[in-house]
Amino acid sequence: MRILHVNKFLYRKGGAEAYMLDVAHAQASRGHDIAFFGMDHPENPPFEYDSWFPDHIELEPAPRSAIGKARATGRMLWSKSSSDGIGAVVDRFRPDVAHLHNVYHQLSPSVLWALRRAGVPTVMTLHDYKLICPSYQLLAGGSICERCVGSSFRHAITMRCKDGSLGASLTLAVESTVHRALGAYGHASTLICPSRFLAERMLAAGFAAERIKVLDHFVDIDIDTDTDIGLRAGIIRPSTPDDGPIVFAGRIASEKGVGVLIDAIAQAGPEARLVIAGDGPLRAELEERAARIAPGRVSWRGRLDRAAVHALIRSARAVAVPSVWHENQPIIVLEAFACGVPVIATTLGGLPDLVEDGSTGLLVPPNDPEELARAITMLLEDPERARGMGARARAVAVGRFARDRHLDELDGIYATALAAAG
Repeated sequence: MRILHVNKFLYRKGGAEAYMLDVAHAQASRGHDIAFFGMDHPENPPFEYDSWFPDHIELEPAPRSAIGKARATGRMLWSKSSSDGIGAVVDRFRPDVAHLHNVYHQLSPSVLWALRRAGVPTVMTLHDYKLICPSYQLLAGGSICERCVGSSFRHAITMRCKDGSLGASLTLAVESTVHRALGAYGHASTLICPSRFLAERMLAAGFAAERIKVLDHFVDIDIDTDTDIGLRAGIIRPSTPDDGPIVFAGRIASEKGVGVLIDAIAQAGPEARLVIAGDGPLRAELEERAARIAPGRVSWRGRLDRAAVHALIRSARAVAVPSVWHENQPIIVLEAFACGVPVIATTLGGLPDLVEDGSTGLLVPPNDPEELARAITMLLEDPERARGMGARARAVAVGRFARDRHLDELDGIYATALAAAG
């Protein structure tokens, strides 16, 4: 099968990109022909059709000049360069199916119009809440907000949900309203939701049930190539040092709850150590805070490649996912499970569907450093319990999140899209 993957970024920027690149690589290993379409970007590796990619445009932070803002808004609403570019790629690659990921803003849904015109069956994996929330995250002012779900996007304006800015929030509300009125995403016959939580919100917003398909992400269950055969069989995880740290790996931003985690480490006592891998807008502020309230106990590793992240996970007593927003299905949880490491997570979004409290990890309320500190202390003081949780987590990874299972189901989704397109 000839599969065209479409995403605005084509390098490992975040979870959506990591999933897309990993699934494309796995599909290629099965004999599928793979091509990519996205935005031109200095961090992209070379791609066969990159001469037809639309120009790079930076939207975070937003342009300051009036001309820059007008250009960005136009690109978000409808991008002729994206439509023309993907049309040229389709003419040359001749895909059997297009698999879309995050196309918002930099590409716009104009790519779906071009795919529809070319008669290419299209499916779309939803990595966030953009189709039902103009600001992606079901957040407003740092708090959970679902006012726009199944309702008008005017709430994004009244709540100033984009960085507290009236102008930015108005732009996003107009974008979502126009795209909804045009049925801009209607050509995607299947909307793949990695979590039941996201699927439920899509249904609540009025999307047809026959378009919604829940499909877990996958993880390489042989993620640890240096461990013994027992780990590969899902039997046991190698022992970690008694002083194994708590590990956080991800974007250092407000919705990820890193500040709450640092507060919890400070409260958990002098034996609790935290290692943070990643970067983001709050890093400098939180480095200062950690040095002040937990001196010498928080280490910052910056952005690491996958092998280094996996090595860090394997050294951990537990991986922390202290998010204060409705996470969809973060891959870091699946990677921790594959490494046989328990996860301490909050009770928001798709996290409770991943982490079974007391079995494969611990669940705590969001924005509650005291409860998070208690969970951290519990696993630090009881390494045998932590190892037992890790072993059960590994078994879940092997049974539920295996790569071949995911690819088989994805092939079925493609086949359905092809059949529907005749």
